[in-house]
Amino acid sequence: MRRTLALYGDRILGRIVKGLIRLLRRADPNRASDLCGAIARHVGPLLPAHRIGEANLRAAFPDKDQAWIRRTLREAWDNLGRVAGEYVHMARIWDFDLDHPNAGRIQAENLPLFMALKDDDKPALCFAAHLANWELPAVAAAAHGVPSAVVYRMPNNKAVAREIIRIRAPLMGRMIRTRAQAPLEMAAALQAGEHLGMLVDQHFSRGVDVTFFGRRCKANPTVARLARRFDCPVVGMRVVRLPDHGFLVTGEGPFVLPRDADGEIDVAAATQMITSVIEGWIREHPGQWLWFHRRWR
Repeated sequence: MRRTLALYGDRILGRIVKGLIRLLRRADPNRASDLCGAIARHVGPLLPAHRIGEANLRAAFPDKDQAWIRRTLREAWDNLGRVAGEYVHMARIWDFDLDHPNAGRIQAENLPLFMALKDDDKPALCFAAHLANWELPAVAAAAHGVPSAVVYRMPNNKAVAREIIRIRAPLMGRMIRTRAQAPLEMAAALQAGEHLGMLVDQHFSRGVDVTFFGRRCKANPTVARLARRFDCPVVGMRVVRLPDHGFLVTGEGPFVLPRDADGEIDVAAATQMITSVIEGWIREHPGQWLWFHRRWR
């Protein structure tokens, strides 16, 4: 009976998601973003994840008062809703023009870094975090002809997963699903000279111990391990949400990762370095990070 109910529940959820995607496609990107942001602002605080977000913010910013916590959580829900509304319009949202870098919805900083990555004929490792619309860096690489691969987590619901893949596939280069053979696929991407991107700001049970906002947690060491093996550039890519539906895409690096006594990249120290960079990003725009994940366990 439980399996039957779960099956019907998955089917119903899949149909709801398909219907919402069709509905959002009829709206322009701005209206879809505004609508989903408003829904998330009102519905999010009623969900169990809101308590997780509040606990996380209190732990990360113990000096902040309740009004700041409440306002930041409201911004975080708004951002998450907007990401959902923008998802079906990713191709329309990415309008960056190298000849007119500040003329469209998308703006960019550190263009020399981006151009160097594009033209050096070398593989690279690109780490990112769940900030603003975190899907945009993958769209940027594919849109400008950078050979790229993106690591992603498949949603549990198969119907939802199919819809997401259908949207992502033509926009984001090669997709590498998180599963047992994923490390082999990542290594193959780097060997082929591709730029490998992944989000590394959430709990990773098989990770290494790091300090994040003054507290110990587990972090994903994959970037450091691959950098140790391939000795390729490591850069950070982040997105900042701007007023009036705009985005600023920025890059940092290449980073000089710490090395051990043998001259090899120190995986634990490099993972801590990457985690500290991400913490700095979040401190700049705390309302644009995904606080609703159990980061500390």
